[in-house]
Amino acid sequence: MLLRRERLTVPEALTRLAGLQAQTPHTWYVGLWSRLEDYTPEPTAALLNDGVILRMALMRSTIHLVTADDCRWLRPLVEPVIIRSTMGAFGRHLKGVDRDRLVEAARKAMAEQPLIFSELGRALAPSFPGHDPAALAQAARMWMPLVQVPPRGLWGRSGRPAHVPLGLDLVAAPVDELFLRYLAAFGPATVRDAQQWSGLTRLAEVADRLRPRLVTFRDEHGRELFDLPGAPRPDPDTPAPVRYLYDFDNLLLSHADRTRVVTVDYTTQGWGGGNMEQPRTLLADGFAAATWRIAVGRNLATLTIRPFRPLTAAEIDGAEAEGAALLAFHAPGAAQEIVVV
Repeated sequence: MLLRRERLTVPEALTRLAGLQAQTPHTWYVGLWSRLEDYTPEPTAALLNDGVILRMALMRSTIHLVTADDCRWLRPLVEPVIIRSTMGAFGRHLKGVDRDRLVEAARKAMAEQPLIFSELGRALAPSFPGHDPAALAQAARMWMPLVQVPPRGLWGRSGRPAHVPLGLDLVAAPVDELFLRYLAAFGPATVRDAQQWSGLTRLAEVADRLRPRLVTFRDEHGRELFDLPGAPRPDPDTPAPVRYLYDFDNLLLSHADRTRVVTVDYTTQGWGGGNMEQPRTLLADGFAAATWRIAVGRNLATLTIRPFRPLTAAEIDGAEAEGAALLAFHAPGAAQEIVVV
């Protein structure tokens, strides 16, 4: 939905995108703004507040924004990823901890109010003496589906990263469904791309099983790409307008080979190392061409664009026009300043 904005509801967009990565409280709103016509954030916040859409750990054990319906079948499929990631970090502190007993204790601890993980760990510690409280809290996140609750994530508001157990029944779905939904969002793509997005392994078996239902291609490196037969595959000469991506945009994190979009090493641009901040990327002609930041003062909102290469006059015009709309979305009513460094 980056070649042109679509007229879809937010749940429809999240279904089509197979969710949005959303571990930051608010930056993912830009991902919806860049993809949907006439998008305003307040209705999305209302959907989040009403539980129609949810923020919870899913693919790659990271928080994603998904519809309530999708979380019910996605969470069981990606549970092995969450367990693998959690045990890799905390497993040595969880030896001898009974899963059923911990889940029951965690449910009781969160029955009265949502808890942040430090509070949950302290609540669990008396029942599991000798075990690290932080590890106990992460075990609860690993062994039961937890939802990060509002006001965290509501537009224009702040809140603690508190969680409650998912109040919906999980449903069984074949891993085939996950692979097909990935292709619907990101195909044509390789098996490795789907594995990078989901965190799952052995998806080559799934691709082979589904092969009669799919179309295949070869890229310039000879790698096999899979896609759905009726999926849109625009002509290579289709113009790709300037678009602003948020820091954890799906387009940047859902492929094993990022060179289809990113052709620059971000570490040479001052990113990485001890800096945990992720770059916000500006696309020009479908490729990463710059990073951007917004700073909002009392009466002025400033958008700073740092190109990786000299931008053409048309690209600068597009970046400024789209940037002015982004500033109006981000800080309505504030005076605007756009700086290309």
